[in-house]
Amino acid sequence: MEQALTGYCAYVTKLDASNVHKYYHDNEYGFPLESDDELFARLVLEINQAGLSWDTILKKKENFFKAYDNFDIKKVAKYGDKKIAELLNDAGIIRNRLKVNAAVENAKAILMLQKEFGSFKKWIEHHHPLTKEEWVKLFKKTFRFTGGEIVNEFLMSTGYLPGAHSEGCHIYKKIKKLKPMWMVKKGA
Repeated sequence: MEQALTGYCAYVTKLDASNVHKYYHDNEYGFPLESDDELFARLVLEINQAGLSWDTILKKKENFFKAYDNFDIKKVAKYGDKKIAELLNDAGIIRNRLKVNAAVENAKAILMLQKEFGSFKKWIEHHHPLTKEEWVKLFKKTFRFTGGEIVNEFLMSTGYLPGAHSEGCHIYKKIKKLKPMWMVKKGA
């Protein structure tokens, strides 16, 4: 018996193949990310979504990558007042001072984590598994502009927490083959 689709999976089945949500669902959401720059990009996008629709972020995604130097952590960490002013005037992204400043400060925080743990990814894996509440506490202590929903979506969308896809979703089966961290037990 096939399981019913719920949530995001059920929503995207009604969409045209060219819809930004369909592409994101089928190719990015819940898939493990390997590079720190990719993880940083997802964190910044999740932060920018706060208070807005994910549709807005997905439609502006290419603009974000261009504006933030493809989320090169070392470059973003060096952004000064001139670059921040440029970002705040860029209609292609979300022009919110708190969110722009969070991107710069979070890039600096990731550089510190890289020094201590070797990578942002290794820092996350070092702490895995935690409960959602423990993750939120850790992220709030480490990063700026990271509340419960942002942390939950960041970790789910990058394969560290389960729940991105319904078990009956064909993408769930693809992701399961990749053995995301939510499937890995500590010490295994």
